[in-house]
Formats: sequence, C-alpha cells, structure tokens
Amino acid sequence: MYNIIIKTVCVVNIQLKYHRISEIKKEEFLGKEIRIRGWVYRLRRQKDKAFIIMRDDRGGIIQCVVPSSTVQELTIESSLEVQGILFKDERAKEGGYEIRGDDVKIYSLANNDFPIGEYQSTELLLDYRHLTLRTRKMISIAKIRATILEKLRNWFVENDWIEVTTPTLVKSAVEGGSTLFPVKYFKDEAYLSQSAQLYLEALIFSLGPVWTIGPSFRAEKSRTLRHLAEYLHLEAEAPWITMNDLFSIQEKLLIHLIKHVTNERNQELIFLNRDILTLNQITEPFDKLSYSQAIDILCSNDIKIQDGEVTRKIEWGDDLNIDSEKLLTKDSRNPVFVYGYPLQVKPFYVKEDPERQGIALTADLLLPDGFGEVSSGGMREENITLLKSRIKKEGLNMDSYSWYLDLRKYGSVPHGGFGIGIERLVRWIINFEDIKECVLFPRTMARLNP
Repeated sequence: MYNIIIKTVCVVNIQLKYHRISEIKKEEFLGKEIRIRGWVYRLRRQKDKAFIIMRDDRGGIIQCVVPSSTVQELTIESSLEVQGILFKDERAKEGGYEIRGDDVKIYSLANNDFPIGEYQSTELLLDYRHLTLRTRKMISIAKIRATILEKLRNWFVENDWIEVTTPTLVKSAVEGGSTLFPVKYFKDEAYLSQSAQLYLEALIFSLGPVWTIGPSFRAEKSRTLRHLAEYLHLEAEAPWITMNDLFSIQEKLLIHLIKHVTNERNQELIFLNRDILTLNQITEPFDKLSYSQAIDILCSNDIKIQDGEVTRKIEWGDDLNIDSEKLLTKDSRNPVFVYGYPLQVKPFYVKEDPERQGIALTADLLLPDGFGEVSSGGMREENITLLKSRIKKEGLNMDSYSWYLDLRKYGSVPHGGFGIGIERLVRWIINFEDIKECVLFPRTMARLNP
C-alpha cells in the first residue's frame, strides 16, 4: 500500500512543470529551477542581455533576464516559455524577483504594431477592447469584478436563498416601454428583458427567497458615464417581507461584499489607487432619507432638471436625476436609502403605502461620494384589483400580463425585492468615473463592437 501511495505522489509532482507567477514569488522557490509561460509585457535589450517583463494568464508580472541572442526577434505580446533559476534582486522590477533564464521557447511572434501603449485615447482603447483587456488595469478590474460576483453569490447561498434563471426573451415590459429592445421572434415580436423581477415573483410561491444574476437591456438614449445598454443585473425577491427587511438585506449584503473584496483583492485595489480604508469604514445601518426630505435638500441647493426642452428647478413629484443623487451623497461616507417616492414615478407593480395615499413603498440605494443609485427595490402590489387598475392607467396591454395577474389569484402574499446593477457597484468599489471601464465588453448607445 505504501509503495502505491509514493508512486502516485511522484506522478503528480512530475506533471507540475509550469508555475503561475503569483506562486513563485516566495522564499521557498529561490534558487530553484522555474518554468513559466506567458506574454511579453515590456522588453529592453542590451548587448548581451535582454530584460523581459513577462505576464502570465492571471496577470502575474515578473522580470526574466535571458541572453539577447535567444530573443533577437522578440516583440511585445509575443507568447513564450522561459526556464531558469529564481533569484531575489531588489533592483529587479515587479517585486524584486527575477528569473535568470537559460532556456527560451517562443510559441508565437506578435506583429510589431501592437496598438496598446502606455498612453492611448479612451476611444482607441474601446475600439481595441479585445486587446486592452491585456493591460494590468483591465486585468485588475476583471479580477475584482470576478470576486464581487463570487462574494455576492456566497452571501445568498449562506443565507439560504435559491438561485434561479429566468428568460432573456420576454413578451412584456417591466420598466417603461420606451426603453425596450424589440426582437423578431419567429412570427411574433419579443423584447430583450429589462428585468427578471416578474419571473422571480412567480418563483417565490414555490421556492421562497430567490435570486438571479444575468443581463438586462435598456434602450435608453443616454450618454452618461453611468449608463449601459446591456448590464449585469442581480435581482432578489422574497415572500413575507417588509421594507425594513429589504433595508437590512441590502446592508448586510454590501457589508459582506466590502469586507471580502477588500481583503482578497487588496493588491488589485492598491494598484488602481483605491482608498481601501474608506470602504472598510462603511457600517450598517445605512443612512435613510425620505423622498420629501431629499426634495427639500435639492430645492435649497437650486438643483435643476430637464423637462422636455425646458430646464427648471426640481420640485416634488419629479424623479431624481444624476445631479440630484450626486448632491445627496457627495458628503456621505455610508450609502443612503431614499424611500417613499411618489407612486407616479414608479412602475405599475409598486405597492402604494396604505397609510399615505400616492406614496410608493420603494427605496433606491445611493452610493456615497456622488456615485448615485446602485439598486432599486420595494414592495410589490399583491392586490389584483389595484394591480389591474395600475396596468390600465399606464396604458399597458392587460393580456400580456395575464400570467402575472394569476399570481394574485391563487394565494397572493406580501412580497418584495430589489435589483443591483453590477457595473455600478464595480464602478464605486474601484472608484472609477466611467462605467464602460467596469465591464469587459461595454455596450452603449454608440458602441456595439467589438
């Protein structure tokens, strides 16, 4: 038995021929033979030596010193394999470690016209997004984004919510009909989904608290720094819930997320110059501000809105715009819930406060430092008569919502939920201005390529 175990271990060790760069920057690897594979990130040649800054497939960076004669034709972004001894040298770039190579294998020589340099215009970086993804900045953002998604999922799993999937092609609107993307569906017309919410409402009767994450589409003719035509949307819905429950769930979710992302992606956040201490100072409960209080603050600061072709002072009954949200959060360290919006500015499914006519049981979560809305949620109207009235009032096709109305016929219960825009969340966590940098392949009003 013992001989069999020893042989098995030996076979495994033989197979571990290559290392990722992040693994080898440790004292235990010094003086040992190392073999890595990756791409040329930077290149400097001298008469006898060439200094190659290599990047591997997880964005690890290390300096390799090899004989110039072995890499005479090498170019930026060529793929190669380097074998050599790991040394520690404080003069070495990228962390004080370097590989002194004695064997170089070139897999593919890159064309000598790689378009992404240190200083490029924003539009060029977007035009070549498929190549821009190789930059250290985009690699750091992608890693942070992946960890955000992982930790969000972990929270829901740990708190006994069930993950589900919902259709992307739908027959009816969830938000305003003017922001729908129509799609030819055989002999019918369909739309790209604006939200999974209506389907999540159907699932709470059989699965209890549910959540999903997937793309949502909004045909908004907006060119702001925080709007995308396609974005990743986390949505959650639960039965037997109250507004206070919705506040608490989102608070705990974000605190959990910040704690783990700042710990596990510390180096990436530092590379992006993010102030991690400020993030970790966020505590629950978050600040709460009624819509009426918010309007009073905005009026006193002379905030304007665009009403058709007219610019006028904001007043009660208006929805909050970007400038409004910035002003309400510019001095905040904690996120801020704005609750109790006028029913008229919210979608048809929103529940009216039984104690305040014309006021919706909803809340938007605004991120601090002027980043604005990241989530919107609230209670759903469970009364079928009131729901039909709202559908009719908004001029929607009642037949398109027949299945949704069925949910109110057979054991309707109080329920509610919320949706979080992932790119807006990423934008705040990395402290970037433009949301297009927070998604790998952005889709906007003006960009469908690559």
